Amino acid sequence: MKVLEEGQGRLFTDPDPDKAREFFRHKSRKMVNKLMPLKTAVEKFIHDGDYLAIGGFGANRTPIAACHEIVRQGRKKMGFAGHTSTHDFQILAAGEVFDKVDIAYIIGLEARGLSACARRYMQSGKVEVTEWTNYSLSARLKAATMGVPFVPTRNVMGTDTFKYSAGKVAECPFTGKKIMLQPALYPDVSVIHVHEADIYGNARIRGIMISDDDLARASKHLIITCERLVPNEEIRRDPTSTRIPYYIVDAVCEVPFGAYPGTMAYEYFSDEDHLKEWLRVQDEPEAFKAFLKKNIYDCTDHYDYIERNGGIHKMNELRMKEHMLHREVGNG
Repeated sequence: MKVLEEGQGRLFTDPDPDKAREFFRHKSRKMVNKLMPLKTAVEKFIHDGDYLAIGGFGANRTPIAACHEIVRQGRKKMGFAGHTSTHDFQILAAGEVFDKVDIAYIIGLEARGLSACARRYMQSGKVEVTEWTNYSLSARLKAATMGVPFVPTRNVMGTDTFKYSAGKVAECPFTGKKIMLQPALYPDVSVIHVHEADIYGNARIRGIMISDDDLARASKHLIITCERLVPNEEIRRDPTSTRIPYYIVDAVCEVPFGAYPGTMAYEYFSDEDHLKEWLRVQDEPEAFKAFLKKNIYDCTDHYDYIERNGGIHKMNELRMKEHMLHREVGNG
């Protein structure tokens, strides 16, 4: 295959499927109890220098509790997949967790505004950047799931995004047309928040998936955080509802409201007031340090964080709001 152009960005992970396969070949597939506290899971599976990916979409079903714990434990020099990242990105940027980023969507919190702390960190010169699009990162995860070193697409070509990517444009051997080669992405570790899981790691997700099914299968280590545990008998009763199977999961952590202050479809709505507070306080670096101390570093865990921001009363309000919105949509 003739390569016509190459992006000038650095490829942060190895796309070689045989090297990944060698790792996966030695990974245990035993159906054993993987339940552990989130603190333990982060200590055991997330290390300085690892390449990290986070599940969810925007502020929807994002494992915020895990992001807080990663910052609280002081992880540094990580790579990060900036794929549909919003509040998770500003949390990790606030902790200066990563120094390498595959960029697709970062800094913005969609209609809520831009993250000042994330922008400051990205403009500090401390972070090495390679550019992609959301679709490109989805394609890269798909390639990893397929066990191939790349997949061909027809996006990005002719843009500055391609120029600063680590992709290649090649001549299609069948048609002679130009195609973009998206290299496989195998994260060292990923965290995905789900609605339900059993102690072995069989996980159910309701609503939008984006690329989490591919992310789960592409990741060398996978931490599942869940809203609630269900018995394995319930998983077996309806096996087709299992989106992530146990044998690719390394840890299961029960973290109710683990996506707070983001949205969990069919469970609770986002805390828009608190997300606005996050954005507003970032304008003053000293005030933001105090805010992070209160909401992350001084918190024992995610339950402590929730208690400091309205507790169960706030969560019940957000749960009611989510249910009311679904009722209105259903009746509309």
